[in-house]
Order: sequence, then C-alpha cells, then structure tokens
Amino acid sequence: MLCLSENHRMERLALLCFLLLVSIFTFSDAGSIGVNYGRIANNLPSATKVVELLKSHGLERVKVFDTDPAVLKALSGSGIKVTVDLPNEQLFAAARSKSFAAAWVQRNIAAYHPSTQIEAIAVGNEVFVDTRNTTRYLIPAMKNVHDALVKLNLNNAIKVSSPIALSALQNSYPSSAGSFRPELVESVFKPMLDFLRQTGSYLMVNAYPFFAYESNSDVISLDYALFRENPGVVDAGNGLRYFSLFDAQIDAVFAALSALKYDDIKLVVTETGWPSDGDENEIGASMQNAAAYNGNMVRRILTGGGTPLRPKADLTVYLFALFNENQKNGPTSERNYGLFYPNEQKVYDIPFTVEGLKNYHDNRSPLPGQERMTTPPVSGRTGGVSTSSAGNTWCVAKGEVGKEKLQAALDFACGEGGADCRPIQPGSTCYDPNTLNAHASFAFNSYYQRKGRAGGSCYFGGAAYVVTQPPRFGKCEFPTGY
Repeated sequence: MLCLSENHRMERLALLCFLLLVSIFTFSDAGSIGVNYGRIANNLPSATKVVELLKSHGLERVKVFDTDPAVLKALSGSGIKVTVDLPNEQLFAAARSKSFAAAWVQRNIAAYHPSTQIEAIAVGNEVFVDTRNTTRYLIPAMKNVHDALVKLNLNNAIKVSSPIALSALQNSYPSSAGSFRPELVESVFKPMLDFLRQTGSYLMVNAYPFFAYESNSDVISLDYALFRENPGVVDAGNGLRYFSLFDAQIDAVFAALSALKYDDIKLVVTETGWPSDGDENEIGASMQNAAAYNGNMVRRILTGGGTPLRPKADLTVYLFALFNENQKNGPTSERNYGLFYPNEQKVYDIPFTVEGLKNYHDNRSPLPGQERMTTPPVSGRTGGVSTSSAGNTWCVAKGEVGKEKLQAALDFACGEGGADCRPIQPGSTCYDPNTLNAHASFAFNSYYQRKGRAGGSCYFGGAAYVVTQPPRFGKCEFPTGY
C-alpha cells in the first residue's frame, strides 16, 4: 500500500513537472508586447515615474527614439528590455567614421549595459523616406555600429537593425504580391538583409492599418481593421484567408522577403497603433476604435500564433505610443496615439499581460456607426506615428496597373477631377522626371489633398494607394494640403 502511494505521488509529480514545462514553452512561444516611449511633449512625468508606470502594468519592453541619459539611467535595474535609436541626423557621421560609431556606442550603449538591458539599436528610423536623403548612409552606419559592438563583445546581446515603413513596399495588396520598391532592392535591401542574416538580427517594420482604413473606409471593413469577428478576405494569390488587416500587411512584408529568398529573416513590429481622436476627415479615429485595435492586438500577440503565411512566426510588437504628445505637429491624430495621459491615467482600459487578458472584452460602441468620441479633458496628450511621418498621408500611383489605366486615371485627375496639374507641365517644377508614374502620382496626390484626404479619394479604380511618408520624384515636393 505504501509502495503504491509513493508511485502515485511520483506520477503526479512527474505530471506536474510536464505541465510546468509545457506552460513555460507555450508562454515562450507566444509573442511579446512592448511600447514606444516618445517624448515630444512638455508635460510628461519624469523618466523614473515612467519606469514605475511600465512595471506596474507589466510592460517588459520599451522602445525610445534616442539615447537620453535620464531615460537610460531610470531603466537601470528595472529588468525592462530596451531598444534605442541612433537618429537619422547622425547617420552620415556614423557611416563615414568608424571612430564616431565607436564613441557613440561607448557613450550611449556600453556606459549603461547590462544594468540597463539594451537589446537592440535601431539605426535611423524610416530612412528611405527621410527628406534629407540619408538612405545611402544606412548600411555603412549599421555596419560601423555593429563593429563597435563586436569590439566591446556586446554583439551577441545587442542586435542592430533599422525600422522601415510599409511605404518601402512596391506592392502590399494582395499580401502574396508583396514586394520591395525595385530601386531599393539592390542598393539597400539585399545588403541590409544579408547583414541581418549574418548578425542574427531581424527586420524592424512600422505598420499602421489605421492609415489604410482611413483612406479606404468604403472598401475596408472596420471589423477587419480592428481584429473583430468578420468573414475574412481571401488572398487570390495564395488562397489564404485573412481576418485582420494587420496580418495582411505583415504577410506582405514576409512575401517581399520571400521573393528575395530571405525567408529566414525574422520580423519585429517596431510601431503600430490607432489614434483615439482626430480631425473630421480622419475617418475611424476614435477612443473606442483605438481601444479595440490595441486591446485586440495585445490579445492577438500574447495568445500566440503567427500570420497565415508564417503560422509559427510569433511576433514582438511595440504599440505606439506610451503617452499623448502635445507638441507633435500635423493633424489631431498625431497628438492622440497615447495609451496614457501625461497624468499616468489610461486613455482607455486595455490589458498588457496574459493575466490581464482573462477579464478583457472588446466593448463595441453603444451607438452603432458612431465612430467618434471626444477625448475627456485631461491635462496633456501625446502620441504620433513615427517621428518622420508627422501624421500626414499622400496618394501615389500604383505603377503595376499598367500604362493605359494610369493614363486614364491621370486624365481624369487633371480634367474633371480638378487636380492642380500645372507643376507637371513641360518646364514646370515637377515635370522631371518625365514619367507617367511620377506625373500620375503628383496628380493623384493633388486630387487627394484637395478632397481633404477623404476616404476613397485615393483609389482611381485601383490605380493609386496611400503612403505615410513624403513621396520623392526628383526634386519635386508633394503638397500635404490646400
């Protein structure tokens, strides 16, 4: 009898150990949620208070847009993993001078690590659309920063990458047709992806389904954009059914990687979010939509599972942003991406941990169809979509639709559409480059801006799409409003 009891006890102990191991591996296989800590505001709490705020809500990853000493010191000993940024303004120096890169790493990384758990360096941010034309400095800067880490024996602990915007894609719909812009493939993407592969790093991507929905709300379901129950969208190219716009956007990037034979490169979503308030023409910007998007995103990521194209690719996702940032330029939405007000109160109630998800429910608006809610008066606000986008959007031509369709759309835009096409006439400021794609992009954007960036005004029968970074065709500057 005693022998049987002992055996039974050992069996139960073995079962408990097995279940514990399963739970550990299941948790480790799930994704991870972080947050972007932007500080373009004059009313934010101290860095020390911010760290306590992060810890109190179970946020274990944070991304910052610089290497501010006060922030890095405050994070020391917190156990929070940190991604820092070498700003675009310093790309030239980091690319041209190994000694500059070495000094930067020594001063901003080695001086704090490992007490401050810096896990990655974002070299620049959305560099391809930086108006200062810093793209050619990106790869040399990344390599010099990495070499500096190697000399300090930090290269295994700290990865080097650079966030790209979805505008770096030539095609993003359908997802299976995802491809990078051809002019960037040989000069930037292949060298960068080779570097990421050699160093064991990952591609950083900023993805904002809000922009796609805002500009195409007539054809994109809000439920599809907010991870709510919906019939899904079948990708005719691969037969996969998508139930969220976010998954479709991320798979477009995976498809672009696959097209270049870099299927082994992992991906981290360094920015995504939804504004809780916006201007009248910013369709879908509301507190309830923001709560649904971010809350359902947390659930989507922390419960594990990859995308339809990469089912095993559990993602790390950084929500944008920690606070509303009251000194950001651009439309109202730019100042209202925050999860918290500067007084540290939540803008809306969503969880950030697996434990918090147990009681989470996506609360739909009690007034169906009412997309907008006024933000309650609280001192301050903050938010933003990436430091380089300033919240504006532009409309550009989709070259792959063919010359005939592009020309017809261009004729409409410059004719009855009422676009200002004077700058693309011979001898004018935007005539060069004299290509159909460049001229159509300028005309489509003129029409789009004149229509107040209203939903559906950047469609042209499928010949155009919205981008979140300023288009560049030669020296021509595209307007953002009239």
